Amino acid sequence: METDILIPEIKEKETTNFFEKVQNDFLGLETNYQVASGEITRRIYLDSTASTLMMGIAHRTGEKFLQHYSNTHSLMHFSAKIATKTYAWVHEKILQFVQADPEHYTCFFTGSGTTSGMNRIARVFNHLQPKKDVVLVSIMEHHSNDLPHRKHGGHVIHIPVDTHESKMGCVDMDLLEHYLAEYEGRVNYVSVTGISNVTGIINPINEVAKLAHHYGAYIVVDAAQMAAHVPIVMSGNADPEMDVDALIFSGHKTYAPGSPGVVIVRKDLMEKIEPEEVGGGMVDRVFPERYYVTNDFPDREEAGTQNILGAITLGAAIHVLDQIGMENVLEEDTQLTHYCLEEMLKIPEVVIYGETCMKTCPRAGTISFNMKNLNHGLVAAILNDYFNIAVRNECFCAHPYVEKMLELTHHIQINEARAKQITDWHTEPWMGMVRVSFGLYNTKDDVDHFIYALKEIVRKKDEYEKYYIINDHGDYEHLTFQFSCKDYFNLSQLVLDELDS
Repeated sequence: METDILIPEIKEKETTNFFEKVQNDFLGLETNYQVASGEITRRIYLDSTASTLMMGIAHRTGEKFLQHYSNTHSLMHFSAKIATKTYAWVHEKILQFVQADPEHYTCFFTGSGTTSGMNRIARVFNHLQPKKDVVLVSIMEHHSNDLPHRKHGGHVIHIPVDTHESKMGCVDMDLLEHYLAEYEGRVNYVSVTGISNVTGIINPINEVAKLAHHYGAYIVVDAAQMAAHVPIVMSGNADPEMDVDALIFSGHKTYAPGSPGVVIVRKDLMEKIEPEEVGGGMVDRVFPERYYVTNDFPDREEAGTQNILGAITLGAAIHVLDQIGMENVLEEDTQLTHYCLEEMLKIPEVVIYGETCMKTCPRAGTISFNMKNLNHGLVAAILNDYFNIAVRNECFCAHPYVEKMLELTHHIQINEARAKQITDWHTEPWMGMVRVSFGLYNTKDDVDHFIYALKEIVRKKDEYEKYYIINDHGDYEHLTFQFSCKDYFNLSQLVLDELDS
């Protein structure tokens, strides 16, 4: 559906302070908690790879839209016109954002982030070429870009990554071609992450696409991390073989928590088979004996009432990123990531995973590490309890990748005496890392606070350790400091307070 919604572009001369304005406009930047020392400090949010904070502009856009809320698929009253045309505009905006030609690509929304979309595409591609029984994925994939292919796609073969002297970098193109040649005629598609959720290493997705197409395979890209960090060119490349067949990303990792997952895929692939999901909105006519699926995209792929509000807040966030310019976003991101990486490399007790030379392997927004002779869970707990720094630990839903990197480095991290205590390093609590990750809202000051915290952990290691035990859930628990969720957010009490006000 064509929309009559015209949104003016930001003029270049007006963008001087635009990035800074957006950077300071996120919900939760001023959230304070009491830490173990008794101080009340501002939270430093360094867990954006799991979920980003909500962009203020997107949040306010959603609130304003709710004044006009209505279901879509109708133009018969004013609110329905607004909802239907705005929802259609968001689809168009996303196609523009990933540079996918609207004549040949469609965008549609799915339920639970990237996971839902990847399951959908795995089933579709399996139906397209049922005689091709092999799917190639890299070892660095998130479970969301691995398990759906195992269940729906066929026989999954994991491609090793370029080790660069055992540091592990991006997808190894020579090995990928080796497997494509070995299984030529059997490979249905190659599915690869744009950016690793463990290391932040960026993969050359268009080069992977060219290689896959050369051997008669499709290319699927997991852009869950990529969409918010790196410019994407799905189509219109100088070499058409470099175009991407399908790409999936998540709204909750793109500054719009509560938004759906997004699938962008070639129309000619989707129209060859009946949609995976059927129901209201995806048919032209229904009779007692049969029904007729619409030929219109994205309607045929969006049965039922979609997450309209989530899609609109995502559209707002995407529009902001587009106005900043993804080249500018990547430049800022790269500078911050490089600065953090360089500062971490100065601390001998810190072991960083993945290739650390950003010229050899570009990174964006994510660094995973361990501290020698300290469990990843303990490090994450200390960062939180004493420094109010929110990070994530364990295996980040990428067990094979994490295990491989630990296998390559654990002898370096553990001295001989400690190694004797670990009978099976594959099992918890040893198997895991700590991950620090950045969003638009993070600054050099955040990194400086994080580096200061790491140095303090090294300096006062023994003192911190004596205050922690491992509880029945396997988490590190402070002996004297307890955090109470209800002191900061109590849903039932908030509802009662609103009713009483």
